[in-house]
Amino acid sequence: MPIILVVEDDELMQSLVEDTLKEGGFEIAVAASGEEAVTLLKGHDRKYRALVTDIHLKGKMDGWEVAQHAREIEPEFPVVYMSGAAAADWTSKGVPNSIMLDKPFAPAQLLTAVSHLLNKGQPTT
Repeated sequence: MPIILVVEDDELMQSLVEDTLKEGGFEIAVAASGEEAVTLLKGHDRKYRALVTDIHLKGKMDGWEVAQHAREIEPEFPVVYMSGAAAADWTSKGVPNSIMLDKPFAPAQLLTAVSHLLNKGQPTT
């Protein structure tokens, strides 16, 4: 079962994302900060199949930086961003071939985004 790394510091949103992905057949690992996520990514090379990250996180590192670190490890690493405020910055700060979900979004949108990137590796607008 593919393991998805979820980076979200809001517990309610974290729970929603986790439940949605589990119901979709994915295994989940959760990090509450960018620093924790990068530590997990570096410590488990190739364990994770995709990254789902909020943009504004607790700590010094944001979701943009987490995705850049993931892509340093694996250049085609699937990335789904989630944000209510930073979506407009996606074209300039997001990694190529990633997907941005504007909060609030429907659970089905998250499953579609993750599945799309895992199956095709192509962006969705």
